[in-house]
Amino acid sequence: MALRDVAAAERNDEGISAVLGILRQRFGERFQTGASIREQHGHTTTYIPNQMPDGVVFPENVEEVQEIVRACAAHRVPIIPFGTGTSLEGQVNAPGGGISLDMSRMNRILAVNAEDLDCVVEPGVTREELNTHLRDTGLFFPIDPGANASLGGMASTRASGTNAVRYGTMRENVLALTAVTADGRAITTASRARKSSAGYDLTRLLVGSEGTLGIITSLTLKLYGIPQAISGGVCPFPSVEAACNAVIMTIQMGIPIARIELANGLQMRAINQYSHLDYPESPCLFVEFHGSEAGVAEQAETFGEIATEYGGGPFLWTGVAEERAKLWKARHDAYWASLTLRPGAKGLSTDVCVPISRLAECIAETEADIARTGLIAPIVGHVGDGNFHTLVLMDTNEPKEIEQAEEFVGRLNMRAIAMGGTCTGEHGVGQGKKGFLRHELGEAVDVMRSIKTALDPLDILNPGKVLPG
Repeated sequence: MALRDVAAAERNDEGISAVLGILRQRFGERFQTGASIREQHGHTTTYIPNQMPDGVVFPENVEEVQEIVRACAAHRVPIIPFGTGTSLEGQVNAPGGGISLDMSRMNRILAVNAEDLDCVVEPGVTREELNTHLRDTGLFFPIDPGANASLGGMASTRASGTNAVRYGTMRENVLALTAVTADGRAITTASRARKSSAGYDLTRLLVGSEGTLGIITSLTLKLYGIPQAISGGVCPFPSVEAACNAVIMTIQMGIPIARIELANGLQMRAINQYSHLDYPESPCLFVEFHGSEAGVAEQAETFGEIATEYGGGPFLWTGVAEERAKLWKARHDAYWASLTLRPGAKGLSTDVCVPISRLAECIAETEADIARTGLIAPIVGHVGDGNFHTLVLMDTNEPKEIEQAEEFVGRLNMRAIAMGGTCTGEHGVGQGKKGFLRHELGEAVDVMRSIKTALDPLDILNPGKVLPG
């Protein structure tokens, strides 16, 4: 089973040449073919090899997206939507060449409906830009994958992150979309109503489709009130198993926790040396509570009691914003911190998700696997919903190390699937996990292929992604 299904696809050189000419004449400086910008738009924040598009175009409105898609459809040329390039599984690569559709200039916040707790944005708006704009309204958008990703890209990969245990993922927080289909039509998938029984749920179909079924041109998103009070802290545990059991108890008791993140002992050592902190270098839970002053204090105290029951503590928590910001910056910098464990190495970042009752078992088996193979691979996780990440550090100039890392990730994916979980909780499939989709979903993959064929019969929308060959 290949971990990286990144073989170059057959190119349509004649069609590509025709489209390059059309776009150059139509978009002028907003169409670029320089090697550096093409390489940037084939970039992924992992080790999967770069496969550059033939050109990069910067549309500014829906009509221009339609125009580009129609030109590509007429000449059977691939189109690869691009947000900020933070995807981890090769989603923006161009295995058959084609056109990268950079959505960064479609970055307007079209409406904020404070009374209805929703907003309408273009796909190039980033989550930080949206929350900066919302600051004076008393509202915020909670989905936080760590990177300052574009909201269109976050919807395309069904992103989640540290707040998902309380607020859900992009799937739960996108009310409606507008999108351009493979034949250049502009469609609206739903209204702003909070629920509907009208027709097929096209919104959920496009959320998570990784640009293979349509190109998102606007999103209607749920918003939330900024909590009156927030408290958070770090709690050490004697083992990963003890930390996971504390998570399970916290969830089962119905404590409305906003964030609950695990870092194993190796990850804590990396965090300390990178962020100049002195946390215990044992498995730790980073936690946060949202609510009223009295509510967050009560939740923190109850969590502390649970931690003690499983041998954890002391749980030191704070409501001081600056202290919490330092805590979560250290957590969000975990990727960069991990790289200090082996200077010069590159990281293969992967994630799986299992039912929380199997979380301790899955992480324990994964740590044992890492130890047996001699890998350096710290673990962090959004453990409130059973999702965890492993960053395998390796020398990408050593084929044997790449093979060893790929075999480990393959075992991890299959372990999660065998436990009733998934090969990816939030990174998406892209190119990197195509080989595991049928193991997880079986004949449902054939249904997905039928949908792809119906909506994109020429296979021009981000081809070579998600569905195995």
